[in-house]
Amino acid sequence: MKNKPEILAPAGSFECVLSAVRTGADAVYLGTKNFNARKGAENFGRDELKKTIEYCRARGVRVHIALNTLVSDEEFDAALSVVKEVSSLGADALILQDLGLSRYAKMCSPDLERHASTQMSVQTAAGLELLKELGFSRAVLPRELSKKEIEDLRNSTDLELEVFVHGALCMCVSGQCYMSAMLGSRSGNRGLCAQPCRLPFSAAEPGRHDLSLKDLSLIDELPTLSEIGINSFKIEGRMKRPEYVAAAVTSAKETLSGELHSETQEKLSAVFSRSGFTKGYFENRLGSEMFGTRRREDVVSASSKVLSSLKNLYSKETPRVGVSLFLSVIENEPISLSAKANGKTVFLSSETSAEKALNKPISKELLSSWLSKCGSTPFYPEEIEIELDEGVTVSAGAINKLRREALERLEKELSSVKSKHFTDINFKLVPHVAKEAKKFRLVLSKGDQIPENLSDVENIYFPLNVEEKYVESVKNKGITLGIEIPHALFGVQSEVEKLLERVKSFGITNALCPTLDAVALALRHGFNVDGGFSLNVFNSRSLAVFEELNVKSVTLSPELTLGQIEKIGGSVQRGIVAYGRLPLMLVRNCPIKNVKTCAECKGKSFLTDRMGIRFPVACKGYYREILNSRAIYMGDRLDEIKNTDFLLFLFTREKRENVDAVLEAYRKGKKAKGDFTRGLYYRGVE
Repeated sequence: MKNKPEILAPAGSFECVLSAVRTGADAVYLGTKNFNARKGAENFGRDELKKTIEYCRARGVRVHIALNTLVSDEEFDAALSVVKEVSSLGADALILQDLGLSRYAKMCSPDLERHASTQMSVQTAAGLELLKELGFSRAVLPRELSKKEIEDLRNSTDLELEVFVHGALCMCVSGQCYMSAMLGSRSGNRGLCAQPCRLPFSAAEPGRHDLSLKDLSLIDELPTLSEIGINSFKIEGRMKRPEYVAAAVTSAKETLSGELHSETQEKLSAVFSRSGFTKGYFENRLGSEMFGTRRREDVVSASSKVLSSLKNLYSKETPRVGVSLFLSVIENEPISLSAKANGKTVFLSSETSAEKALNKPISKELLSSWLSKCGSTPFYPEEIEIELDEGVTVSAGAINKLRREALERLEKELSSVKSKHFTDINFKLVPHVAKEAKKFRLVLSKGDQIPENLSDVENIYFPLNVEEKYVESVKNKGITLGIEIPHALFGVQSEVEKLLERVKSFGITNALCPTLDAVALALRHGFNVDGGFSLNVFNSRSLAVFEELNVKSVTLSPELTLGQIEKIGGSVQRGIVAYGRLPLMLVRNCPIKNVKTCAECKGKSFLTDRMGIRFPVACKGYYREILNSRAIYMGDRLDEIKNTDFLLFLFTREKRENVDAVLEAYRKGKKAKGDFTRGLYYRGVE
């Protein structure tokens, strides 16, 4: 059976809902006033959400609710109340990032579908398998995947897969960005990204925009994606105007019907783009041609004439629901009409009766033409059946009134939604009892960074390609040996699995896992799993999910304050990033290649912002990490880090002697030398 994917449209307001539905979207996704990744959109209160769900239900359109942000312990009850509300209103699905919230949404409202947000950063077949195990019915794939990678993932799972086909491209892999948070406390993981990457960040001369990508457009690839078996084509843009939604949905509909008009393409480009569009990731053609900014000519191209023509696309109701009508016209009996659509039927009788015709009797053809005029309703006549006595007549007014009232009542019947069951479940927060003394865990970028003094060190994590000699040099010294699985695994799962077996033969027992993909692979290959900071564990319930997965320890989200960290409960060992340059972005398209080759870069390049501050770019082979300009330093504040079991040190470009110096400073509680940051441990994030 041929796959019929849905067109999933964004809606930041009710006018955007009208635009999406009237131009042919099969589903819309939107956010409530809180806990969604586009808090800057108008979003929906309860009354407007109810109105939206009823409107969409009557027209056979699904409603997905974006609840795709991290939630603190203090906010958890409020977030669950949103789940309760959307369940009572009959929404179809939740889009989620926070594993704790997802788990409780499933427990409280099992009939509400759960979709794994692209913020979960799942890129591998193993990761998809874990999502299925966790009870998700759909995964929203990263934007950075190639056609082959998408196809391989499709062939690996029976989960529904959703792909972004049009809209903004972030430079960073979703869920792995801390730049907005670190630079201004506005967290992308909390729906308040300030988009600092759209400002000048230069790989060479000042003024360049080497972190700003063009917008994505795979509209002309929809037939290919449909053939692959993708279930949902997602349009990005909950912050954009309804004319944009109309242009994008219309383009998708026309493409799937094989009738995409050049005029529609031009309008789509005019209404919003950044130097045009790109499909570089999909075509596996990375490079400078993917970069672009919002230019003056891009802004003025969205003229009032273009916007007006797009508004016309959704100014009137579009008939999209087929209705079956049965009319009975019997002499001296009330005229009756039944209307049936999508499993609902209404029956009405008129106060008017059919009468013997004095002149020309009424015909079935004329009655059918009157019934066919469904007007500004969501219905079109799919089937008309008429029972008619010979030689009788009725007025057009009587038939029109009956048809109008029947369709109004049918629309009301279709819009009535059945509330989904919700059960309140209490969570008992068990306080954590931390170790008496915090031990050090070291993440090394090179084997030759092993410090001379290993006192207080309980774990060392090597890079996955470590040479065996470095592992051998610290064996039998009472230290747990581990490797760090790469943060990005696009298309390289099998290669990474071979490397995991290789390092396992060295005697390495633990794996530091920065993503769900890594957790799945480490569990599959028998490693003890230590969760990395980029799993974004932000509350006690999320930590409990990882405990159920047999994860031994977790480094908590670097976006938490020390006060929040202290209150997180549960028995799993936890720690914080206590030292190092935090990776602010995980990127697949190298910004340095815009100006120099790998041979010229040698892994030692920087990006410079408009203030002249330099951010190192760490080369990880097939992906890059943009590091913070300053290292986190907490050596003189260790007494303020409460209720944690270990301190994680991220060593990137430090030499061995620098590693020893940092550890010694922490042992002695020394103040930092030079520039440093306290991260977000005191100021937190919005």
